[in-house]
Amino acid sequence: MRAYPEAYIQFLAYFHGPRDYFECHEVMEDYWKSNPGHPFRQTLEGLIQAAVSFYHQRRGNLRGGEKMLRSALTHLRDEHLERLGIEAQAFRIRLVNRLAALERADSFEYTDIDIPLSDAMLEKACRESCAAMKAVWLQPSNLTDAFLLDKHKLRDRSEVIAERERQRLQKLRQRTGSRNNEDITRE
Repeated sequence: MRAYPEAYIQFLAYFHGPRDYFECHEVMEDYWKSNPGHPFRQTLEGLIQAAVSFYHQRRGNLRGGEKMLRSALTHLRDEHLERLGIEAQAFRIRLVNRLAALERADSFEYTDIDIPLSDAMLEKACRESCAAMKAVWLQPSNLTDAFLLDKHKLRDRSEVIAERERQRLQKLRQRTGSRNNEDITRE
């Protein structure tokens, strides 16, 4: 087995086990942000977007799912997918077929898809990761699990809100030439 990042194995385990696409996004995005020079950075972004797309699709946000999937397809590079132990052509076909189904929104019914893996040792590592999280590999999505469907509403967003406020203040300082937060917060 090639050496795969633990975050990538977790991404695949969440994708194929509990079908926790929100957690897929969280795990891989943290890795993606902390590795800005990763040679497969663009493809990792595409995998993140694919997970976000499936999160939206399962919740019935077909427009959001379509938009994310379209973007994912532009970011995924077949040579990177192959080096990541994914059957690139088969995966791309599944995503293109799903995009076509989303475009026919009036008849769309959500079903899971699997990422076809070409590395048996990678699959074994992912299955073990699933077992560690008490999940079953390739189990179908639980479409009645409110936690799984609405996870984005249930998380602690205080860090995100604080970071957005920090960036807002920084932009305001740049525009006004102010050097400290007190001047800005009084405005």
